[in-house]
Amino acid sequence: MALFPLTSNFEEDFVLQLLPVDTDHTMDEVAAAAAHHSVGRRVADRPGHVMRVRRQGSTEPFPRTMTVIESGLAPMECIEVVWETPTLAAAGA
Repeated sequence: MALFPLTSNFEEDFVLQLLPVDTDHTMDEVAAAAAHHSVGRRVADRPGHVMRVRRQGSTEPFPRTMTVIESGLAPMECIEVVWETPTLAAAGA
């Protein structure tokens, strides 16, 4: 376990945040830490939507259970936290 600084760019927010996380945090925990600084302040909450973390400029999010150390992110690297559109259950299910 070690403190690890990232820069967070939360979808729909205009402020980049310094985001101190732990190397053992999962991407879900990183997303929650980023949301603390943006959601309810400058970004509206989206109940039912999952927040996903991706490397800035990438279109593919990291797996939700991947840890910071497993991700290969560098200290102070910018991540993007985006809302994932919920999938609808099949009709009649």
